[in-house]
Amino acid sequence: MTPLFLLPFLLPLASCELWCYSCVSSEPGCGEFYVNWRIHSAITCPRDDDKCVKVIERKGVDNFITRDCLSNLLSQRKDIPADTYDGCRAAAEQPKLAVYVENHIAQLELKNQHWDQVTYCFCEFDQWCNAGVGIAASKWVLGMVAVVWVFRKLGVH
Repeated sequence: MTPLFLLPFLLPLASCELWCYSCVSSEPGCGEFYVNWRIHSAITCPRDDDKCVKVIERKGVDNFITRDCLSNLLSQRKDIPADTYDGCRAAAEQPKLAVYVENHIAQLELKNQHWDQVTYCFCEFDQWCNAGVGIAASKWVLGMVAVVWVFRKLGVH
């Protein structure tokens, strides 16, 4: 049992990271408008300034949805918009992608032109994005509870 007076020193070790879903629409339970939380558990994003991202790729009636942390997608995707504030935006243009490649095999898709419309939706402040601000306020509440408990143990009213 940890003594109660050590509690304020141990609270900074508590995690205040952003939690996001990580799935693609080819997996069951990961659609455009829902995520089955029993199948896909949330992951913690590795960076402090991270955001949750939902990428919606459309070609006609075909949709492909990707959900992940922004820091996980930065190394894989080259069309992420520069403005990553809350909301949905179209993908950035990629004019210099595969410029010096002479390829006659259409299936390789080097220029990333398969999808007609690519939309990025970013969230950090919504209820389901779990921005991790709740623990900062509860440190003060736990500290006040500890002070009241100590005063009651000492018999001070």
